[in-house]
Amino acid sequence: MTRLKARLAKSPNPFGKALFAILTKDHLSESDWEDVEDTLLMADVGAEASEQLVKQLRDDARITGQKDPAAVRRGLRQRLIDLVDPNMDRTLAATRPQANRPSVIIMVGVNGTGKTTTAGKLARLFVADGKSVVMGAADTFRAAAADQLETWGGKVGVPVVRSDRDGADPASVAFEAAERAKNDQADVLIVDTAGRLQNKANLMDQLGKIRRVIEKNLPVDEVLLVLDATTGQNGMIQAQVFAQAIGVTGIVLTKLDGSAKGGIVISVQRELGVPVKLVGLGEGPDDLAVFDPESFVDGILGDE
Repeated sequence: MTRLKARLAKSPNPFGKALFAILTKDHLSESDWEDVEDTLLMADVGAEASEQLVKQLRDDARITGQKDPAAVRRGLRQRLIDLVDPNMDRTLAATRPQANRPSVIIMVGVNGTGKTTTAGKLARLFVADGKSVVMGAADTFRAAAADQLETWGGKVGVPVVRSDRDGADPASVAFEAAERAKNDQADVLIVDTAGRLQNKANLMDQLGKIRRVIEKNLPVDEVLLVLDATTGQNGMIQAQVFAQAIGVTGIVLTKLDGSAKGGIVISVQRELGVPVKLVGLGEGPDDLAVFDPESFVDGILGDE
């Protein structure tokens, strides 16, 4: 959590700092309030959430009349935390005790978001926690994806089930990975999937098939959608497509530390009704962190 706060504080122009700069002016004009809303929209907070926050902040200013920067910061901090929603359950299903079977996590998302790398980093987290892991390379359309996953497997001592043939049926790879995880009595199975297909219907059909064949062996506990935080509203479109295709239980936001558009945390949660569970904070093997709402808000607000 400390690392999340520190990395966000170093990101270029986090929107919390911009809001604070406006709200601590001596006199707030209509133009200033418009700037507040524009700042939120540019940070990808979303129109509905932005309007709600501006109304709350205006009410706060009118009722309390506070001009003290520390008091303004406290009020803004609490409003932002409420929007991020600390009451959402952000625990990974794989960290909950299962009935003598592997927990199954399917990774989804378009290519280029860091999906395969995130799968490897997630395996590393579980191994560090003393769990045994199997990974399945069900992205058979991109040979580099299986190679990349196998490299991660070698680094963290995790077996990777893959096909030796490019373009193999990804569902068959997922099925074999589920069998391997069950036979090895592994704690966790992580299945990487393809992110770029010809059209939406194709994507839905393939992901649906992958889920069905895995569930012949094991229940699917978690579907993690990997989104690039810098893609803004395009990320929202991606999120909706994958949610329709396979169902999403949690979100992993990559490149959150390098973006002023951290408001996507708020908008994607409101749109899909599922929590951001993990965030990518850099290129290093350990740069995957559990998302914490308070650390996130403190990071975008910067030091007091």
